[in-house]
Amino acid sequence: MQFDFIYESLSDHEKYVFNKLYNDYYYRRNNQFWYHEAMRKLPLLVEATRMLVCAEDLGMVPDCVPWVMNELRILSLELQSMPKDPSVRFGHLSRNPYRSVSTISSHDMPTLRQWWDEDHERTQSYYNTMLYRGGEAPHPLPGWLARDIVSRHLTCPSMLCILSIQDWLAIDERIRLADANAERINIPANPRHYWRYRMHLTIEQLISDHKFCDNIAELVSQSGR
Repeated sequence: MQFDFIYESLSDHEKYVFNKLYNDYYYRRNNQFWYHEAMRKLPLLVEATRMLVCAEDLGMVPDCVPWVMNELRILSLELQSMPKDPSVRFGHLSRNPYRSVSTISSHDMPTLRQWWDEDHERTQSYYNTMLYRGGEAPHPLPGWLARDIVSRHLTCPSMLCILSIQDWLAIDERIRLADANAERINIPANPRHYWRYRMHLTIEQLISDHKFCDNIAELVSQSGR
């Protein structure tokens, strides 16, 4: 509705009132209904597997989602660039709940290298306030700085830290793709760009690259994972 020309014709006050009604209907009014529906269906799925269940609880979600996840011990998904706390610009990794999966990017998002160059003002803020570094943020993202970001995620309190192969490769400028845009897996809003990414290295090549493997082994060892 908010993208319709009729909505644009409303006054600011009318938009405010409409948005309150919209949010109440979609995110609060039906909370009990969605909660009971979830508790009727999800326990069967959770109990049917010995795997840990993780929820993609990102963006605007109904208030009942955390209730259900807590009762069923479902892991949350934590992305520093998409904090759950609306009062902060970036999530604090040290505040990640233990029952969570920490990651840097997902299949529907830009990789770390792409995100770094999307918005220089945002990146500069992240560089200064989250990485605690002074001066201008370097562009494109250098391997040593990607390594620092990966290291910080590995040492967070989340039970699991699962990173995409693209973000692992970002730490090594020798073997990562020259074109960061070629790393993108999927752009949901673009029907002509979907699931295009293909790893440019074979598993055998990665295994035989001792410098890269030792780098990862050191990061994992230092984090205690």
